[in-house]
Parts: sequence; C-alpha cells; structure tokens
Amino acid sequence: MIRRLAIFLALALLCLPVCAQAPTDWIAASNKYTNLLLAVEMKHTPELGSNQGLSQFDTDVSQPTLADEDQERQEAEAVLGTLKNAGGQQKQKEVTQDLEILIRKTELQFREQDFERAHKVDYLNASERVFSGLRVLLDEQTPSERRPAAVVRIRKYAGMEPGYKPLADILKQRVMEQMAKPDMVYPARTEIETELARNPNYMEGVATLLEMYKLTDWQEAYNKLKSQLIEYDAWTKANVLPKARNDFRLPSEEYALNLEEYGIDIPPAQVATMAHQAFSELQAEMKPIAEQIAKQRHLPSSDYRDVIRELKKQQLVGDAILPLYQERLKQIEKIIVDKQIVSLPDRPARIRIATAAETAQQPAPHMVPPPFLHNTGQKGEFVLPLNIPAGPGQASAEKYDDFTFDAAAWTLTAHEARPGHELQFDSMLEHGVSLARIRYAFNSTNVEGWGLYSEYLIRPYMPLEGQLVSLDYRLLRAARAFLDPELQAGKIQPADAFRVLEQDVVQSHAFAQEEVERYTYRAPGQANSYFYGYTKLLALRKDVEASLGAKFNQKKFHDFILAQGLLPPDLMRKAVMEDFVKAQ
Repeated sequence: MIRRLAIFLALALLCLPVCAQAPTDWIAASNKYTNLLLAVEMKHTPELGSNQGLSQFDTDVSQPTLADEDQERQEAEAVLGTLKNAGGQQKQKEVTQDLEILIRKTELQFREQDFERAHKVDYLNASERVFSGLRVLLDEQTPSERRPAAVVRIRKYAGMEPGYKPLADILKQRVMEQMAKPDMVYPARTEIETELARNPNYMEGVATLLEMYKLTDWQEAYNKLKSQLIEYDAWTKANVLPKARNDFRLPSEEYALNLEEYGIDIPPAQVATMAHQAFSELQAEMKPIAEQIAKQRHLPSSDYRDVIRELKKQQLVGDAILPLYQERLKQIEKIIVDKQIVSLPDRPARIRIATAAETAQQPAPHMVPPPFLHNTGQKGEFVLPLNIPAGPGQASAEKYDDFTFDAAAWTLTAHEARPGHELQFDSMLEHGVSLARIRYAFNSTNVEGWGLYSEYLIRPYMPLEGQLVSLDYRLLRAARAFLDPELQAGKIQPADAFRVLEQDVVQSHAFAQEEVERYTYRAPGQANSYFYGYTKLLALRKDVEASLGAKFNQKKFHDFILAQGLLPPDLMRKAVMEDFVKAQ
C-alpha cells in the first residue's frame, strides 16, 4: 500500500552525475527520462533522497496519507505517458532499453498498489520506518554537518513541526481505511507478533546513535516519538492482531506480483523443480570434498553435514572477526588478479559488524549500497549481523554460528564484497551508468544473481574447507528456491523448512528462523531470486563460451556485465549477444 515513504525537487537537482566522469550521450539522454520519475518519487519520499546522498531532503519526512499517495499516482501516470510516447522515437538502443525498464517498473508498481488497496490490510511498522528514515543520517560515512537533521526529522515524525502529522497517526489512519473495506486479507499473526517483540530495538538503536554523534536538543522530541510508537504498537496489538491470519500464505495473485517485483519471470513451480534437481546435484558434489576433509582432519564422520558442524565449532569472537574477513578479502583479491577474473579498483572494501537495531531490520549478512544519485565519497559496506533479537517466547537472543568461522569467510566475502556486490555497486559509481539501471532495474534477480555467481567464480581456488562451505551456501540458495514457493503453495509447513535448513543445509536455528520468516512474511518470493539469477547468468556465460570458443576472455566478459549496470536477464542477454560477442 505504502511502498515509499515527500518535497518537490527541481529536475535540475536530480541531474547530478552518478560519478565524476561526464555521462555519455546515451546516458545523458536516458537520465532525462529517469529524472521525471525520480522527481515524483523524491517529492513524496524525501527519506529516499537522503539515502541517495541528496542533503536538501535531510530535514523533510514523508506524510504517506491516502491523499498524498493519490497525488503521487497521478503524477507518475503522467510521466508514464511521456515515457511511452518517447519509446518509439529513440534511435539509441540503450535509451530504448532504459525506457523499457522504466515502463515495466512503473506499471508493476501500479498493479501492486491496485491489488493492495483492493485486498489487503498491511502491517505498517512505524518503528521500522522511523529507524530507516534516521539511520542514513546517523552513519559514520554521512558528513557530520548532515547529522543534526536527524533531530529535525524526529520532530516531524512526532508531528511537532507545523504542517506535519505524527507518522504513527497517519499509519493508523491508513490501516483503519483498509480495515473498513469488506473481505480484506489481514497480515499473518507470526509477522505482527515477531515484529512487535523486536520493535524496541529500533528506538534504542536511534538513541545510541544520537548519543554517539553528540547531537543536542533531541530528548524531548525523541521521548514523544517513542511514546507515540509504543502507543501505535499497542493499538496494533489490540485492533489488528486479533484479526490476523494464522495462515501465512499469500494469495496467489500477490505471490505472482512478488516474483515479478524480484525479477523472476517463470512460474514458482518451475523454479522449485529446477531447485530440487540442483539441491541433489550439489549434495553429490559436496560428498567427496567432505570425505577429503574428514580424512585430513581424522574426523569420525565424513558426511558433509558432520564435517561442516566440526568446522563451525571453531568460532571467532569479538575483535578477531573483522581481521579474518579483511585478510580473506586480500586473499580473494590476489586470486582475482592472478586468475584474471575481473578488473579491481585500487581502494579497499568496507566490512563492519551490525548493531542490534540493524540486525532487527536485516538479520542476515548483507551489503549496504552506497548513495548513487549524489555520492560524495561514500562506499558500499559489507555488514555482518552476529545475533538476532529475541522473539516471542524466547528468553534471550538466538545466536548465529554461520558467519564467524574461518571457512565461511571465503564465500561470504566473495558474495558481499569482491567480486560480488561491493564491486558490482561501486563499479556503477566509478565507471558511470544510467540512473534507470541503478534505480529502476535494481531487483533481487539482477543483484543477487551476480553475488552467487561471484561465489562460483572464486570457489575453485578456495581451500577444501572453503569449497565445502561455499557449496553449502549454494545449497542454501537452491533450498530457498523450493522451500519458499512450496511453503506459499501449502505443500510443506514451516517445520519441514526448519528440518531442511538445520539438518541438510546445517544452519543454526537463528539463521533458519530468519530464513523461514523471509519465506513466510518478510519477503515471500525474494529468496528464489539468488538461485534464479545465478542460473540465468551461468547459462549466459556458457552460451557465450560456446559462441566464442578460444576467443572467450572471462575478464572482458565480467567487465562488460558490470559495465551494463543492473539489466534484467533478458536485456542483459540481448546486450551480451549483440554487442560483446560481436565485438570479440
């Protein structure tokens, strides 16, 4: 219903360069059209502007009322008409591709909005929205002169500034508007209960950051906002939770829209069939490697599950974690150079440990992308969460053991840092790419496909222990691609997913819990995208190798892929086969 968190921005302000290089003719032409959509988005979502490095938005907040959403829709529809009219007039194929990206994305957003308004009562988490809006301003990479804007933003979220209503009141009104409609689909009970239990982490995290950066005059507004959020959660518990669904499954139409949003263009049952086959093949591939490790280490069992459990016993803690990942990055970079895999930048990648509030929001290893629209030197960050805040019925936080042992650092670093997301994102900044390919082609298939493919590229050069765990993480991606659709189809239950994840994929219960939450309510459909994007990219590589034979150069191929930005698989294949292959 409310997919984006608004202040009018003149189009000239959006024409900021993505990197220091002057844009090529086609990029400049494409950006003129993308700026039309960005202007609408920024007008109604100033938090997004801040997130993209545009400081003129820092003291503004969205007011996501129904009237504001209607106004945004009208403005976006007008832009869509302009984009469609321009489509048949382009002579530059790259601009035509970008127009297709913009049109597809806008029309999909309209269909999602129409479905939500007609059928859904969403759980709108006010605490998480506030944290998201403040976190970008309270970051070590954010210039210090921008941080005081967080105090202004808190006052506006609390409705303490003229013309601003409390965010909690707006979200309550939006929920009530949907509840007044007949035959609506309510949120899953597990979603509301779990998120309500974790919400205190957000405001505690905000207070910690405000104190860390020594901001002043925030306590009164903070306390008022915190009270409003507590009251909103109590209202949700009293009014929405009793009507919540015990069945987490989405309506089939909504799940199909989710898959499309994440870049998956085949039926979920087909994804699941492919994933089951890959799962069995990966288990067979892991068997001989586990046997070698068991023999070398004199382990009592050579089953890959038992071998991984032995590897996970050597846990790193505290100050030893970051040096491990930093050293692993150096080793991987040497492999990339020696094996001529892809071009590397001259600067180091950033890796850090997550806070409790960040872990509540994103309880999995992830890359935080840099600002793309106006970057003043910020870089992407590989963030490692180490625990998950306690949920309903849990006496204490569940602990992960999945990321802090030596063998895991190989594949996680390859995926999130180099040659994975960090290189993927910062390559777009440093070499220049159109705004359409950064902002509107940014979906999980396009992004995560490259991340998993990056693990594939480095795995042959890892030690045996790293290879086994890398294959185990690929096993996880295959498991996701059948567990997610089969849970949503009702073919299996959460207990079945926990069994696969904890026994066959050898995940901690904390990680398995995060995974099941992802499939059932956090982002149903998203987990399929890793496997799907990887298979599409690997198939493309094999076709290019078949076409070029001895002329195939993987470094040139990978540099070309990254230079395209985030193209959907069909447009990426077209660009590679028509441009790269012919040029080689």
